[in-house]
Amino acid sequence: MRRLIPLLLCVAATAPAAAADLNLTVEIPTLKVAEYHRPYVAVWVEREDHSVAANLAIWYDMKKADGEGTKWLKDMRQWWRRSGRDQSMPIDGVSGATRPAGQHQLRLTDGNPPLGTLAPGHYELVVEAAREVGGREAQRIAFDWPVKAPTHLSAKGTDELRQINLDLNP
Repeated sequence: MRRLIPLLLCVAATAPAAAADLNLTVEIPTLKVAEYHRPYVAVWVEREDHSVAANLAIWYDMKKADGEGTKWLKDMRQWWRRSGRDQSMPIDGVSGATRPAGQHQLRLTDGNPPLGTLAPGHYELVVEAAREVGGREAQRIAFDWPVKAPTHLSAKGTDELRQINLDLNP
């Protein structure tokens, strides 16, 4: 019995480390335009029926007076139609300020917010960006959950997004 207790404690301590994770890198390009505005970006996971399984990140101008920044969230049309119009902003743990050009990372663990617990199945990760005096773009990466082996998936944007990398680990 004395040997069993330390063994159980070791197993309990390593259990969270064994949880599946999803690591995402989103690249926002540097654009050479006369009037540059940082893009609004939404990142979410969709089920096969296109319903939203989880909102992972919403980057928008949170500092505008009187919540004026939320006015432009509807420019991310796909996210807005599927989830955005039903949200009360800011979404705790999901909303954040717009990001400058460069690579930005999200590290998410199954069972923890904002990813939550995904049921086994086929999903799509969607990244959508919209920029004032600019364009709109959405990229999708299909994946199966739970992942059985480390998996690297990617998509490449052309205008408002560049390289998007999704690394899944069991």
